[in-house]
Amino acid sequence: MRPVVAALLRKDLRLELRTRESVPAMVLFSVSTFVVFRFALDRERLEGDLAAGVLWVTLLFAAVLGINRLFVAEREQGGFDGFLLAPVDRTAMFVAKALLLFGFLSAVELVAVSVYSVLLLGPSPFQAFPGLPLVLALANAGVAVVGTLVGALAVQTRARDLIVPLLALPLLLPIVIAGAEATAPLLAEGGAGALPGRWLAILGLYDVVFGLIAVAVFDFLLED
Repeated sequence: MRPVVAALLRKDLRLELRTRESVPAMVLFSVSTFVVFRFALDRERLEGDLAAGVLWVTLLFAAVLGINRLFVAEREQGGFDGFLLAPVDRTAMFVAKALLLFGFLSAVELVAVSVYSVLLLGPSPFQAFPGLPLVLALANAGVAVVGTLVGALAVQTRARDLIVPLLALPLLLPIVIAGAEATAPLLAEGGAGALPGRWLAILGLYDVVFGLIAVAVFDFLLED
């Protein structure tokens, strides 16, 4: 299965480098949203729960943009039909798309979180960085798994742009809650605190449970 995953990843990365449809749009949306929050809240610095909430809500909606585009090329160019006819494990497409979305999210966050820190975290913009990558990585894994599942389901319908947020937002709500709760101590007014292990464990458990569910049902989504 590994060669198939690698081939699919190369194809999708080349397509994104050529079209630049997903990552630039996600970055632009995130940065624009942080700018809006900066002036709408009229505050030079955010702390604690509010800072974490602004960060995670913005990243969530940016992720929805990426999920919307995840399977468009396969749908419009007949990629699904070719893949179903090939003598390969169909789970390879799920793994490849999940890895691709994880990479997109990580690339977006490199830019978006840096801009967020400068705009909204005041004189100590990078105080949360030592602990934040772990929280982001766990959350990205969950978003990638659920997003790939939702994207595969929604691309089969005519109302893809409507179905993706309707399905993805409720399913990703636990990630936003756990991510915000885990991030809030890092953005506390008195300085970055310790990472709360309970919320990290919840993120990890979410990743495992939905990963198993997604692998189990993905083949049926391709058939339909």
